Amino acid sequence: MVRRNRLLVIFHVVTDTLLAAWAFVLAYIVRFDFGLIPVLKGTPPLTEYLRVVPFVALLTPIVFQFQGVYRLRRGRSRIDDFFSVLVGNILVVVVGLLATLYFQAYYASADDRARGAYQVSQIVWAVFLTLNVAFTYASREAIRELLERRWRAGIGLKRILIAGAGDLGRMIADRMLHHRELGYQVVGFIDDRAGGDHLGYRGLPLLGKLSDVVDVAHAEHVDHLYVALPMEEHAKLLDLMEVASREYLDVKVVPDLLQFIALRASLEDLDGLPVINMNDVPLQGFRAWVKRVLDIVLSLAAIIVLAIPFAVIAALVKWTSSGPVFYRQERMGLDGRAFTVYKFRSMYHDAEDTTGPVWARDDDPRATPLGRWLRRFDLDELPQFWNVLKGEMSIVGPRPERPFFVQQFKHRIPQYMLRHKVKAGITGWAQVNGWRGNTSLEKRIEYDLYYIENWSVGLDLKIMWLTLVRGFFQRAHA
Repeated sequence: MVRRNRLLVIFHVVTDTLLAAWAFVLAYIVRFDFGLIPVLKGTPPLTEYLRVVPFVALLTPIVFQFQGVYRLRRGRSRIDDFFSVLVGNILVVVVGLLATLYFQAYYASADDRARGAYQVSQIVWAVFLTLNVAFTYASREAIRELLERRWRAGIGLKRILIAGAGDLGRMIADRMLHHRELGYQVVGFIDDRAGGDHLGYRGLPLLGKLSDVVDVAHAEHVDHLYVALPMEEHAKLLDLMEVASREYLDVKVVPDLLQFIALRASLEDLDGLPVINMNDVPLQGFRAWVKRVLDIVLSLAAIIVLAIPFAVIAALVKWTSSGPVFYRQERMGLDGRAFTVYKFRSMYHDAEDTTGPVWARDDDPRATPLGRWLRRFDLDELPQFWNVLKGEMSIVGPRPERPFFVQQFKHRIPQYMLRHKVKAGITGWAQVNGWRGNTSLEKRIEYDLYYIENWSVGLDLKIMWLTLVRGFFQRAHA
């Protein structure tokens, strides 16, 4: 599967590079030769733009890689593909625009005659964005359609036999069925429970016992044998390996560690010794830097744009009830580090003096009349943009919780502490899907872990948009 994924990725990298070069040249032609938009400052020679073509062509797959466009996921929809390509191309244009402006300023300061070098019209960038989104998405749809036709016709399929019909074997079958674009066909299972009343799974038959592996492989023309035995049956693995070594079978062993893996697992190398990283997250290195830049830009813009509403809300809080304008509370963030979160005060001052730390409810009697309105539209959370700007939080991420509750939940809810693998957020995947406030903690953890495992800039922007649509507009009509 990794080899087939790699071939698809290589193909996409090559086509994306060529398509980006063609889209950039075509954007110049559309801008200056078609006459659709009046040219006011003269037509620059094509040679100036051809200097930029190699840079744009190489920049596109690099940005796509860091954006996660080349990360093939099971069950990925056409909408997800389009949104991923769109965000990747937007980042290409932003980086390309900044880079060309920098080089233009550098050459202009070094030689006034070279002032036009690397100068690219903003309209050309806009046309390039439109064309490259269309080209790169169309290429993916063409490949998807071609492969799906081949698989439906039964051409080039690799036939898979799974040794072990338990939970692990069924999970492998699920992955294969969801990854039909990779050209695998599961013929069935072999398991020592074949002699009992054990049935197959999702229409896949149980073809025999483990000792029947050779006969089944010959009869079903098997190409790959996936060994998915539980830990208590690993002693049988040696027998399977010995038998398979005498046949033309490609054997792959899947370790029974699924009960310990909550996030995406990865294989690391320790001086030649393979080590399994049980809880790997994609939000590291350059991706973490990109997310931080996005947080700084958007939080700073929000603080500036919302300055007047901030002042109005602060004045109303102060006027309608006694006490401070802001409510400060200790929360737990990245890697379990505590920080102080800021909110507009929505409850009466010292509301927890008698109750102690308790969950807030929609009809909480401790909330002020203004506070209920602020909480309904999540306006009390707006000061947390300051937490984002300071680097304590992110705009998107799991909601932070108080250490008092964290100490309780980590013993009650499996994998609860994994949500602290990323920075806490003002909004998150769980919240836009309805799991907010006093709702199921288990479901919130499920959605939080999905977000951590599948993070991308596109997913962050999608959550921000859904926060506005589902958070404000729907509650306005509630």
